[in-house]
Amino acid sequence: MDYSTNITYLSLEGHVELEKYRYVYFVITLSVFILIICCNAVVISVIYTNKCLHEPMYIFIAALLCNALSGTAALYPKLLSDFLSERQVISHGACLFQAFWIYTYFASEFTLLSAMAYDRYVSICKPLEYTTLVKMSTVKKLLFFCWFVPSCEIGISIILTYRQLCKFQIKRIYCNNYSIAKLSCGDLTVVNSYGLFALSLAVCPPVMFVIYSYVRIIEVCLKNSKVFRRKALQTCFPHLFIFTTFSVTACFEVINTRFEGNVPHILSVIMSVENLVIPPLINPIIYGLKLQEIWNRIKKMIWKRKTHNFAD
Repeated sequence: MDYSTNITYLSLEGHVELEKYRYVYFVITLSVFILIICCNAVVISVIYTNKCLHEPMYIFIAALLCNALSGTAALYPKLLSDFLSERQVISHGACLFQAFWIYTYFASEFTLLSAMAYDRYVSICKPLEYTTLVKMSTVKKLLFFCWFVPSCEIGISIILTYRQLCKFQIKRIYCNNYSIAKLSCGDLTVVNSYGLFALSLAVCPPVMFVIYSYVRIIEVCLKNSKVFRRKALQTCFPHLFIFTTFSVTACFEVINTRFEGNVPHILSVIMSVENLVIPPLINPIIYGLKLQEIWNRIKKMIWKRKTHNFAD
């Protein structure tokens, strides 16, 4: 019998060892999801409603936080639903779509961080040319590139993965392309080869550009005064911290995906979701606290609400 034609739903087996405390995990996950939405939404709304923040640096920050909301939306609703369900299943098509959504978030995050590095590089290394090189039209083109190109790269990978299945069990709590590909009946040479190519294309150029930008920034800082270095650090630290954090968590996800089965289950679950928990949670906190202009606007917004409530 050809089972491949009968498989339309996939089982997410990563929940098996979490069943005992699933309501506890539900409460924790829901709390994190709400916190991520609130923190990111506050900073985005502050940037959107204050025209003085409609500058390239802040627009890139808002785009980064919007991307974080998109990534968490791809995971958390389904994850919360699974914690309350007796069976954790997903259709083949929905599984591919979730993988596309999450992978696009990852790839877009790297390209957005490299675009932000370009903004900081021009601002510090070529300040007199900043208004010429980083115009609003340039920002729009960069943002289009940051979302369109990764979605095309990942879309091709998903199309190559879409084929008949001979297995239906995914040993994870959400769908990823590599796990889906291993369920297929045919040869995986093309899928794996393109997957590695797409991964290299999504990660290597942005990482190399960020490193190059900061090498040049450091060179300029060493030639200038302490005051200049302090100001440069204040604007660059949030971006550098977020870039490092996301790179490390993304690296854990790649290792966990490629060496699935050789890692203890609970550690595997943590490694698979941390890049959809830590960056979206710390990004708005870091930018909200470290960038004085955003923090001042947040305080004004809170103070106005308190004053209004007191007057009422």
